[in-house]
Amino acid sequence: MNAELFINVSAEEMQIALMEDKRLVELRKEKRNVQFEVGDIYIGKVHKVMPGLNAAFVNIGYGKDAFLHYLDLGPQFRTLQKFLEQVISRRQADNSLPHVKRENDIEKDGTIADVLTAGQEILVQVVKEPISTKGPRLTSEISIAGRNLVLIPFSDKISVSKKIKSGEERNRLKKVLGNVKPKDFGVIIRTVAQGKTESELEEEFQQLIKRWETCVSRVREVRPPSLALGEMERSSVMLRDLLSPAFNAIYVNDEAFYEETLKYVKQIAPDRTDIVKFYDGKVAMFDNFNIEKQIKQSCGRAVSIKSGAYLIIETTEALNVIDVNSGNRSKNANNQENNALDVNLAAAEEIARQLRLRDMGGIVVVDFIDMSSAEHRTKLYEKMKECMANDRTKHNILPLSKFGLMQITRQRVRPVMNMDTAETCPMCHGTGKTDVHIDMKENIEQAIAQAFEEKNEKITVHCHPYVYSHLKKGFPSQILRWKAKYGFGKLKVEQSESLGIVEFRID
Repeated sequence: MNAELFINVSAEEMQIALMEDKRLVELRKEKRNVQFEVGDIYIGKVHKVMPGLNAAFVNIGYGKDAFLHYLDLGPQFRTLQKFLEQVISRRQADNSLPHVKRENDIEKDGTIADVLTAGQEILVQVVKEPISTKGPRLTSEISIAGRNLVLIPFSDKISVSKKIKSGEERNRLKKVLGNVKPKDFGVIIRTVAQGKTESELEEEFQQLIKRWETCVSRVREVRPPSLALGEMERSSVMLRDLLSPAFNAIYVNDEAFYEETLKYVKQIAPDRTDIVKFYDGKVAMFDNFNIEKQIKQSCGRAVSIKSGAYLIIETTEALNVIDVNSGNRSKNANNQENNALDVNLAAAEEIARQLRLRDMGGIVVVDFIDMSSAEHRTKLYEKMKECMANDRTKHNILPLSKFGLMQITRQRVRPVMNMDTAETCPMCHGTGKTDVHIDMKENIEQAIAQAFEEKNEKITVHCHPYVYSHLKKGFPSQILRWKAKYGFGKLKVEQSESLGIVEFRID
């Protein structure tokens, strides 16, 4: 598999597209001044404590208060709070953690009122961006992610990704991090750390420690609500999480972002800097690499699969609904059951792609074409799991219900991306009204007469091919009459497919 990343930067927004084997699989589109990204760490102030919800609403500077549930406080919340109070009061001599005496873990079945009060300052991290009318979702289990490691303050645990199967490699990685990790810092070893040298892991660990110290220094200087530590640019986040040997090119059309991307790739993969390329072509980058066309084809309400089959995708506040339709395939099918299986298997591939492409989250209900064979239903379920194996977002898939519905839950950390693929009607220009067709010839002739009055020279009339055919019909045709009236050598009529049926242009 060949992967290519495209970073399209404009004055107001940034678009990031991931192509796998020339097929668009992920797309991010956001304003340049976007706030409250997943991973941002804030010093906030508790606005309301809600015992009924066992949660609190925290002011972090967003229009609506952010939501913090008791279960998201983390077991070492009291230790974090004690540390924060010492930092704010400047009693802490430096930014290191060993000086903080560990407090007892909070109770798993405790209540929010036991640990939080209104007006209390608190260190939190965004785990879900604002969606619809809801504010951000928060956690107090702070973590700072890197390429190979994730740093967790106030924890001594070393965890290794379950995707690293080799017991020998897991033990090696634990030993390496155990030698460099100071007390009161936990770490998660990510899958890409497999095979990394001790010096590489130690260097990244020290970088994460410096980021944590930067966060602590910021907390000393600001008053809540304020940002303490921002996540990296989205392009760098995608590179951090996605960059693999399959990547063969990263295209950037903005010089500043190109330099930033090149600098980051040098940090995480010094031997791969040649894949970062600056795009300065005359044709827009997304048009040149066929991305815009794929967006138009793939992000509408109806999405074609193959051989006439298609999906209908509807997004609501509560859930996403996908309907699989065989279209005109059913007319050519000899065996209805086999045809349903064939369409459903193809739909599973496209649905897995659509979930990544639109970043659809929450509950997804898929209405597949009914199949009576239990073997076919199991085959479809296994195919769906296989297609979603490469989806990095946490998800869960249930087998088909007796009604032929498949339920999928996919972690939602940001709003689903709805791309507007509709274009303004070239005939009515969005007004919903057009000129009376019977007046078409009269309107064109008036424009011709006015053009000859303004300049007594050759003119060319451009019109839609349908109108052109109508004007040439009969003998003498309307075009021949106009030429006889205004001069055979002065008037020319041409057809243009770029014009609407009731449009015309005179040059």
